[in-house]
Amino acid sequence: MGARADALLTLVVLFVTAVTYLLVDAVFSVPFLVAGAIATLAFEGIAARDPDPVRRYWERPVIQGVTLVVALAGVVVGARVAPSIVLSFAFGSLVTYLVFLALTNPAYRA
Repeated sequence: MGARADALLTLVVLFVTAVTYLLVDAVFSVPFLVAGAIATLAFEGIAARDPDPVRRYWERPVIQGVTLVVALAGVVVGARVAPSIVLSFAFGSLVTYLVFLALTNPAYRA
């Protein structure tokens, strides 16, 4: 799998988040965009301490599938409960992760 699959899964959730954002006419919350970015960087920092077990766990198709379903469900439920907060947080975290992937994987650099 690897970084390309990670990017694809992230893009799927980002696309659904963007469509949901348009459907519910949410307003971006800068503090929650930043919070999503910080949360992603914090997770990646923790995971980088011992990346091999994290990667082995994440490479399991069932883990990726469950994570995708949970993320999409979170977007849908969040759009009903607190759209500006949840969708802003999701955008911040997803875009930050894509930038992180681009900066840390040589395959994405020209």
